[in-house]
Amino acid sequence: MIPDDDPSRSLTVAHPDAPGTTYVSLVGNTYAMLVTGAQTDGRYCLIEMRVPVGGGPPPHRHDFEEMFTILEGEIEFTFRGEKHTVAAGSTINIPANAPHNFRNASGAPARMLCMCTPAGQDEYFLRIGDVVAGKDAPPPQLSQEEVAERRRRAAELAPAYRSEFL
Repeated sequence: MIPDDDPSRSLTVAHPDAPGTTYVSLVGNTYAMLVTGAQTDGRYCLIEMRVPVGGGPPPHRHDFEEMFTILEGEIEFTFRGEKHTVAAGSTINIPANAPHNFRNASGAPARMLCMCTPAGQDEYFLRIGDVVAGKDAPPPQLSQEEVAERRRRAAELAPAYRSEFL
């Protein structure tokens, strides 16, 4: 049977320009936390990712599903060692545990939505990135020591967020 409605949970309307949206600078990208695990009872999170030319994370894997919808531009995904160029209008799903990464090799900025289920990636990004003022805010100018500290923190926290760098 379907459980009763939970009136303590409210409707969520998300927009990257909405007041109160949290933006995180991470590996040169800017991520807007649109729908958080706190809002979905941990079921999923939705993140808008602005990926500049050359931007993208290192190879990694995690034990949760990750789906990307390309909104603008194109992104090169490497999935199990094979490259796939994905253009605006397309959606791809990365199965849990599969090695992957993405990179904007297109020569123009790209924008995509990322949904992770269950949630947690939103919290991880907040713990390892730098909160910035908005979607167009420049990334912070970090010293080599600060970059090294963020990499150390990302590696240290990865297991708690069911992720592994390769």
